[in-house]
Amino acid sequence: MKKNKTHPFGSSLETIIYPSLLLIVMWIIFWAEHLINFDFHKLGVLPRSIEGLKGILFMPLIHSKVESAHIINNSLPTFLLLSALIYFYREIALKVFVISWLATGLLVWIYAQNKGAYHIGMSGVIYALAAFLFTSGVIRKFLPLQAISLFVAFFYGGMIWGVFPMEEKISWEGHLMGLIIGVVLANYYKKQGPIRPKFQYEIEKELGIEPPDLEGIWNENIRIQQEIEEERKRLENEPKIVYHYIPKSITIKQEDEND
Repeated sequence: MKKNKTHPFGSSLETIIYPSLLLIVMWIIFWAEHLINFDFHKLGVLPRSIEGLKGILFMPLIHSKVESAHIINNSLPTFLLLSALIYFYREIALKVFVISWLATGLLVWIYAQNKGAYHIGMSGVIYALAAFLFTSGVIRKFLPLQAISLFVAFFYGGMIWGVFPMEEKISWEGHLMGLIIGVVLANYYKKQGPIRPKFQYEIEKELGIEPPDLEGIWNENIRIQQEIEEERKRLENEPKIVYHYIPKSITIKQEDEND
C-alpha cells in the first residue's frame, strides 16, 4: 500500500479498492461453488487434522452455499472494517490483516472442537478487525481513532455474543479467536501507525526542558500584592507627626521688633 506523506492517513482510493477486491473474490468463489460439482467447504479448517491445515489459508473465503445469508451478512462488515483499517492504520494495515487472517485460522485449527465439522467464513477475521479497531482507538487516545472505536462499539458491539456457543452451526471458536487476535495486535502495534500529536509541554518534557512553575509564579504574585496592601494599610493607620519649618531670618526679625 502506498504511503501518503502529506497526511497521516491512507488515501480514499485505497480504502475502496482493496476491500472491493476481497469481496469480489469472496463472491466469485461463492458463485463458483454453485456452478461446479465441488464442495468448497472442504477448504475450511478441520481442527487438528492434516487435511484441515489448508483451511488456515482458505477458510475466510469460503461461505455456506446453502445459506446465502452467511456471505451477505459478512460482506458489509468486511468492507467497512477493512476500509477503516486501511485508511486509519495504513502503515500497519497489511500486517494486521494478514496476521488476523492466518493467526485466527491457526488458533481455530488448534483449539476448536473437533466434531468432523469444517470451519468456514470471514467472521473470524471480522472479529479480529473489529477488536483491533476498538482496542487500538482506546489505547492510543487519538480523537479520530476514538471515533472509530465508538463506531465499532455502536454498530458491532452486539457481536460480543458471537464468542459464546449459542448456536451449533456457528463457529463461535472462530469468533473468539479472532477477538483475541485483534486485542493482541492492538497492543503489540500500539507504538506503530497513527500517533496522537504531542502538546508543547510533552515535547519539552522529553527534551528535558523544565516547564515554568506557573502555579508557583501565580502564588508569588498574590503574596507580593498582599504584602503591598498590608503595608499600605499599616501606613494609613500609623500616627502622623507633622513638622513646621520656620526660617531663621523670620525669627530674628520678630525678636528685633520686640526690642
